[in-house]
Amino acid sequence: MQPGAQIIAGIDVGGTFTDLLVFDTDGGISFGKTPTTVDNQSFGVMQALKDSAVKIADITTIVHGTTTTTNAVLERKLARTGMITTRGFRDIIELGRRTRPQPYGMFGEFTPVIPRALRLEISERIDADGEVLTPLAEGEVRDAIKTLLQQGCESLVIHFLHAYANPQHEQHAAEIAAGLWPNKYITTGHSLLSEYREYERGVTASVNAAVQPILDNYIDRLQRELTSAGYQHDLLVMNGNGGMVSASLVSRESAKTVMSGPASGVMAAAYTAKRAGMPDIITYDMGGTSSDVALILNALPSVSHELEIEYAMPIHVPMVDVRTIGSGGGSIASIDDAGLLQVGPHSAGATPGPICYGRGGDKVTISDANLVLGRLNPETLFSVDNKISMDQIRTAIDQQIAQKLSMSVDDAAGAILTIANNKMAGAVRMVSISRGHDPRDFALFAFGGAGPLHASAIARELGIPKVLVPARPGITNALGCVVADVRHDFVNTINRPLDSLASDQLQQTLNAQNERGMELINAESVALENIEFRHSADMQFIGQTHLLNVPISSTDFTCEELQRNFESVYLNRFHVELKEIRANLVNLNTTVIGVRAELDLQKLIDPAGRKDKITDAIKDQRQVWFDGQWHNTVIYQRDSLPLDAIITGPAIVEQMDTTIVIEPDSTARSDSDGNLIIEVN
Repeated sequence: MQPGAQIIAGIDVGGTFTDLLVFDTDGGISFGKTPTTVDNQSFGVMQALKDSAVKIADITTIVHGTTTTTNAVLERKLARTGMITTRGFRDIIELGRRTRPQPYGMFGEFTPVIPRALRLEISERIDADGEVLTPLAEGEVRDAIKTLLQQGCESLVIHFLHAYANPQHEQHAAEIAAGLWPNKYITTGHSLLSEYREYERGVTASVNAAVQPILDNYIDRLQRELTSAGYQHDLLVMNGNGGMVSASLVSRESAKTVMSGPASGVMAAAYTAKRAGMPDIITYDMGGTSSDVALILNALPSVSHELEIEYAMPIHVPMVDVRTIGSGGGSIASIDDAGLLQVGPHSAGATPGPICYGRGGDKVTISDANLVLGRLNPETLFSVDNKISMDQIRTAIDQQIAQKLSMSVDDAAGAILTIANNKMAGAVRMVSISRGHDPRDFALFAFGGAGPLHASAIARELGIPKVLVPARPGITNALGCVVADVRHDFVNTINRPLDSLASDQLQQTLNAQNERGMELINAESVALENIEFRHSADMQFIGQTHLLNVPISSTDFTCEELQRNFESVYLNRFHVELKEIRANLVNLNTTVIGVRAELDLQKLIDPAGRKDKITDAIKDQRQVWFDGQWHNTVIYQRDSLPLDAIITGPAIVEQMDTTIVIEPDSTARSDSDGNLIIEVN
C-alpha cells in the first residue's frame, strides 16, 4: 500500500444479506455478499471481511450500517427500562396524540416502550420559561432508582417537564443516578433532544434507553472481534441522519442509529447522482419485503426531525426522511373479498420466499410474475434452493389469480406488476408532490436487488424523464457507508415570537451548537478534508401547528432577515402571504459535517471486463412481456458494456446483484462511472 493510501470498508447488514464494499484509494475495489447472521450480526460481518481479498489488518477505516436498533424496536426485543418523571406525568408517553393508525379507523392500539409499573414519579417542577416552581426531591430520586433496580431494570430514563427550557433538574437527577446505577445506561431527555413536546421527547428518550444496552453490547463485541483479527482503528457506525459516528460515542445516542441502513443507501445515491450531474433525484430502493423512497434536492437528502418508526412511536432525532411501503420482490398477490387484485403488504419474505426460490413458498409474488414474463432469467436467479419449473409457477398464477379474474396467465402476471408499480408510484408522489415538488423535475435513482426491474415503469407512470441505475445497485447501501461524512445534528427549542427575541441571543445559540459539534468531531479519529456548518430554523405563524424549515446562511443574521426568509418559504410552500400574523421561532437547528475525501467510483465495474463493442456484451435473446405483448428482447451483460454504450429498448441488462429492464421506445446510455442513464419515453 502506497504511503497516504487508505483502504475503506463499508459493511451494511440487511435482513437477508450482509453487503461488503472495500475501496482501496490506490485503485482496487472488491465487494461481496454473505448471508446475514440474524442471531448475531457480527458473525456475518466478520465472515464478509474474511471472504474478501483484503487483510483485515490492512484496512484503515471500517464503516458499519446496522439494523440492530431498528430490529430491536420493531420486534420489541428491548432492554428492561425504567423511567423517572415529573409527578403527574407518568402516562405522557402512553397518552400520546389524538392520532389513528389508519385515516378512517376508529380504534388504534399501541404498547409503550416502558410499561406503566416502571414509570415512577418524583416531586419537581420547572415551568415553560425555565423557572423552578418545585425543587427536585433528591430523596425521592434515590428511592425511585432503588425501586427500579429491584424491578430488574437495565436502563434508566430521566424525563422531566420543560427540561428543554432548563435542564438543571435532569442533570442533578442524573448525577444522583450515576452514583447508584450499576452501568452507564442513563438517558436524560434534554441531552438527546432539547426540544419542546414532552410526549415526543419522552418516547425518543425511552427508545434510546431501551436499545442502548443492545447496541452497546453488539458494537463492543464486534470491535473486540475486529481488534483480535488485526484491525487497529476505531469502528465507525452509520447514523440515521446519513452521517457516521465513532463506535465509542454511538451507544450514548443509540436512537440515532434507527434507520441506519436506509440512510446509507440515500447517501450513496446523493453522492453518485451528484457525480453524474443529477443533483435532484428521487431514490427508489426495492428489496425483498419493502420499498424505500426518499427525495434529494441539490444533492442534499431531506432530513426530518419528526419521523415515526411505527404508529405512536415518534423518534424525534434527525433522520434521513425515508418513506417505506410494503411492496418488495416477495410481496404476495391475492384476490380480496371484493374480487379485486391486491399486491402486498404481506410478504413471503426470504423463507419460504417466492415460489421460484424453491424453499416451500406457495403464494404468488412479484418475483414470480417477473419470472413468468421473462424479465428475470431462471438460470441465473439468485438464492434458489431447489429448481422450480416455469410450468409450476404458471399453474400457481393461474389457480390463485388468473381464473378468479377470468384472465390469461400472462395478463394476470402483467396485472400484478401494474398494481405493484402503481403502489410504488404512490410512494414517490408521497415524497414529492405532497411537499410541493413535481416529480418530472427529478430523476429516479433505482437500486436494491429489485429496484431496476420496476424503475422504468414507475418513471413512465409519473412522467419522470430519466432513471439512473448505479454501477452496483445491490450494494448501494454498503457504498453509502464508504462515502458517508461525519455528521452531528443539534436542535434547541426557543418557542417564542420572533419579534420578542434578540438577534445576538439566537447567534449565541447557534455558535454554541457549532462548538459542541467541533468537540465531537475532534474526538473522532477520522481523516477529514473540511468541516461544514449548516443552520436552519423551524418556524410557524402563531396559532398554527405545522412547522416550516427555514435555511439560515450563517450565524451572523438578524431577526428581520429571518422573518423575511420565513415569509418567502411560506409563500413558496402555500402560495399565501400572511404578513399580519406574527411569526413564532420554535427550534434552532445546527448540523456540523466533517467532509471526507472524495472517492472515485469509476472502478466499481472492473475496466478489464469491458468490451470494445456493445455487440460483444450481448449474452442472449428471449421473449419479454411489455404492455400486453411479447417482444423479442436482447439480453446484455452489465460488466461487459463499454463506457460509451447506447442501448435501445426493449432490452434487459443482467448483472450479479440485479436485473435492469429497459422498456420499448426507451434508450439507455452509460457514463464514465458505469452508471446506466435511461431516457424514458
